[in-house]
Amino acid sequence: MTDSSACLPPQLATTSGVAVVQLQLQVGDRFDEEAWVAPEDLIKAMQAGSTVSTAPPDPGAFFWTYQDAAAQGVDAVVSLHISEKMSQTCEVARQAAAQCSVPVHVVDTSSISMSLGYAALAAAQAAAAGWDVRQVIAAAQRRYSTGTELIYVDTLEYLRKGGRIGAAQALLGTALSMKPLLTIKNGQVAPSGRAMGTERAIKKLVDAAVKRAGSEQVDVAVQHYGPDARAETLLATLKSRMPRGRNFVLTQASSAVFAHLGPGAIGVTVSPV
Repeated sequence: MTDSSACLPPQLATTSGVAVVQLQLQVGDRFDEEAWVAPEDLIKAMQAGSTVSTAPPDPGAFFWTYQDAAAQGVDAVVSLHISEKMSQTCEVARQAAAQCSVPVHVVDTSSISMSLGYAALAAAQAAAAGWDVRQVIAAAQRRYSTGTELIYVDTLEYLRKGGRIGAAQALLGTALSMKPLLTIKNGQVAPSGRAMGTERAIKKLVDAAVKRAGSEQVDVAVQHYGPDARAETLLATLKSRMPRGRNFVLTQASSAVFAHLGPGAIGVTVSPV
């Protein structure tokens, strides 16, 4: 099990046996699970300066998902989640787990997006193969501890407003034409570089992803939000430059994640197999 910040494509999560609990989103006066907020509505709201904030999943959503698993006869649940330095999701999960009728192992992965998603898929594959709980957790840990998130944003303003800017605060105050590149380090947002203009920044993002992959076999995901012509081009470029890439996935970013990154953001995950 994981949460929606993992950015897993819904069909892939379903076919892999990964349950996904939704983070929550407030847009103006509306408060709902993020899956029910259309990308175009969120983008318009952010561009209009409406109040946008995020919240962890409802405790009841965790409890009933755990109980559904118990009703299906599982021995235990492995619940993999967004970094505790970014969200209270793990804490809410632990509260629900304490009331569950089967053991629930809540894991703070110190990650987000498809680094978390690939970890959940690895855990599900290990569980389906009959591995025990410790082995399933170890399989997930190997993936989330080696995954790399590379993120382009047009501006750091949304991260600053949402209190998620972390060490990337060092990039505040740079010229508007300087575009920041970010990563996740020690469970929070951190700077990874900057470039003059969007085109150069995206090229630098690709170069960093290729360098991270090196000679390893990797899974790669490109995460975008709403219509974004750059996403398919970016994925094709990565495919052409990563001969040892195994699976390449184009996926919609989590609305809750996007709310802190802002319009124009795009991300790449490189996850060694």
